[in-house]
Amino acid sequence: MAKLSRPRYGSLQFWPRKRAEKAVPRVNWQALKNTNEGIQGILAYKAGMATAIVKDKTDKSMTAGRKISIPVTILEVPHFKIFSVRFYKNGKVTKDVVVSQDKELRRVVKVPKNIGKLEDVKDFDDIRVIIYPVLKSAFKKTPDMAEVAINSSNKLEFVKQHIGKELSIKELFKSELVDVRGLTKGKGFQGPVARYGIGLRQHKSEKGVRRPGSLGPWHPAHVTFRIPMAGQLGMFTRVHYNLKPILIGKLGEHGINELSLNHYGKINGEFIILQGSVQGPQKRVILITQAIRPTKKQLKKKYEFVELLR
Repeated sequence: MAKLSRPRYGSLQFWPRKRAEKAVPRVNWQALKNTNEGIQGILAYKAGMATAIVKDKTDKSMTAGRKISIPVTILEVPHFKIFSVRFYKNGKVTKDVVVSQDKELRRVVKVPKNIGKLEDVKDFDDIRVIIYPVLKSAFKKTPDMAEVAINSSNKLEFVKQHIGKELSIKELFKSELVDVRGLTKGKGFQGPVARYGIGLRQHKSEKGVRRPGSLGPWHPAHVTFRIPMAGQLGMFTRVHYNLKPILIGKLGEHGINELSLNHYGKINGEFIILQGSVQGPQKRVILITQAIRPTKKQLKKKYEFVELLR
């Protein structure tokens, strides 16, 4: 006799399975306890994957002192500026002050004529900023914007010092491990086999092979949300934890533009190389933050960059 029970198909941790509303994911900054002073997140764009030759300097590693090849993802990290400053009180936004005076930004984004004054806001307990990248490539006309947290003893003075300045990844972002947040590739309308991983039915089954055997009982006459059915697949917000930065470089370094990065083009600014893969296709916007739960296995890895291969 067949088993009467089985584990359900598809995790309910990711629910509902629908397309994300925004391209830039949100972050629970209260849960991210960062000890590094400065901006707590940056925006990057996925350029593609490659193979990196590195020298393994990990203690007690089987390949210690030898050159090894690892898969890496190249992310372009353009310089960014502060668009506005958000003041929080008891977890709610009390005031959003636009401080950007960029003429090029006014052409594509509605910006008030009169710039607000930060000194007018008195009652607040937290400050966050809205940042936007200064894009030099042609694939993005309207820059993406993201709200990021600040870690500083005096957050208001920190914001005043950096208003109107182009900030880079090397100046304000230092971390041994990073988390990357972004949207996965869009697959469109897919069936339950691709969407939930259910098995195929016997080839002589009635009413289809790539479908569940039953949608539920006759009564109650209702199909519950636990039944694997066809629908949207992809364009979901996901997080990759504890990725190891291999290299942070600038334009023209390490022959980055000599690689044939399909569907992206040339890198026009700074870039970061991460070990492993990152979700999404080329040109996908990625939000990089410090690792929220670093592991000892990833922290002890030490690699010396040698060269990039395609």
